[in-house]
Amino acid sequence: MRAKYIIAPPLLLICLTSNAFSEENMNFLSQEKKEFETPIPGGQIIFPKDHGAHTKFRTEWWYLTTNLRGDDGKEYGCQWTLFRHASEPLTRNGWEDRTMWMGHAAITSENKHLYTETLARGGVGQAAVENDPFNAFIDDWSFTALDNNFSKALVTASADDFSYRLHLESTMPFVLQGVAGYSLKSEQGQASYYYSQPFFRVDGELKINKRSVHVVGQGWMDREWSSQILAPDQKGWDWFSLHLSDGSKVMLFRLRGNLTYLSGNWIMPNGDTTALTANEIKLEPLEETKIDRHLVPTRWRVNILSHHLLIETTPLNPNSWMSVSFPYWEGPISFTGTSQGTGYLEMTGY
Repeated sequence: MRAKYIIAPPLLLICLTSNAFSEENMNFLSQEKKEFETPIPGGQIIFPKDHGAHTKFRTEWWYLTTNLRGDDGKEYGCQWTLFRHASEPLTRNGWEDRTMWMGHAAITSENKHLYTETLARGGVGQAAVENDPFNAFIDDWSFTALDNNFSKALVTASADDFSYRLHLESTMPFVLQGVAGYSLKSEQGQASYYYSQPFFRVDGELKINKRSVHVVGQGWMDREWSSQILAPDQKGWDWFSLHLSDGSKVMLFRLRGNLTYLSGNWIMPNGDTTALTANEIKLEPLEETKIDRHLVPTRWRVNILSHHLLIETTPLNPNSWMSVSFPYWEGPISFTGTSQGTGYLEMTGY
C-alpha cells in the first residue's frame, strides 16, 4: 500500500496528517456544512457536464468495479476510485486550492487482495477531473473517456505489486438512481445525486507480482456527489451491485443507524428502471469474517419480494479488507438462487 503526502497549506496539511478520512472520523460524511449546496428533489442531472467535478458540493466520487475472468480460468475483481473532498465551496487556484483528492485501487482474486491508496491536493495538477472528454486522474492513474459519448473508456492504475489496464465499452445510456438521480439516504432527508453505468463490457490486462493475465468481464461505474450524505446517527452502509444472468442489474444499499434505511433500483436489460422501496428489500447477513479487529458480514441472503429474487451471495475472497485512511470491505461476489451472477459488495463502518 502507498500513501503520498505532499506540501500543502496549513489547513490541508492538518487534514492529511490527522487522518481526516479515518474510521473514527468517518462522521465527516454526516456533518452539516451550510456553506455548501445540497441535492434537492427535482434537480436535473445533465450529461456530459455532470461527469465533471462539482465544486459547490463538499464530497463526491468516481467509482468503478469489475467482475472479470482471466485466460488462466480464474476469477478476478478490480476497483478504481477517485474521491474529492473540499473544505470550502470556493474555487481557488494553485496552492490556495482547498480540495483533497484520494485514490483507491485494488485487484482481488480467490487467494489475494492487493490494494493501494494515494493522496493528493488540488490546484497543482496532481489530481483533477476534466470534462468534454471526461478524464479523471490522480498521479499516473486515470479513467479516461475515449469518445464524447463516454461509450468507450480506458482505466489504469498501478502499485508496487500490481497494475491493470482496462478497456470499457457500452452502448447503453447512463442509469439515474433514486428518483431521476436524486437518491435519498435517510428519513431526515440526507441525499445525494447518483447515477451509474452498469453495462460496461471490460477487456484488459492485469499484472500481479509481474505476472500478466488477459481478462474479460463486466464493469459498473458509480457517480455520486453530496454535501451531507449520511444522517448524524448513521454509522455506515452495505452496498450491492448485481449482474443477473438474464442481463438485468440490481443496485441495493442499507444504511445502518438508529433506524435501518433501505433503497435500491431494478435495472432491466434495456436500461429501464424501477425504484425499489424498503418494503420490497430484505437483506440478511449469513456469515461473518473476522479481519484484524473487524467483524464483517461477508455472506448475505438477498430477497427482493416484488421481483421474486431470492439469492445467497458468496465473496470471491472474504478477506477483501481495504486498510486505507478510512477502512472498509470491498470485493467481488457471486450469487446463486432464483438467479445466478456476479457483482460487488462494499461495507463501511465495521
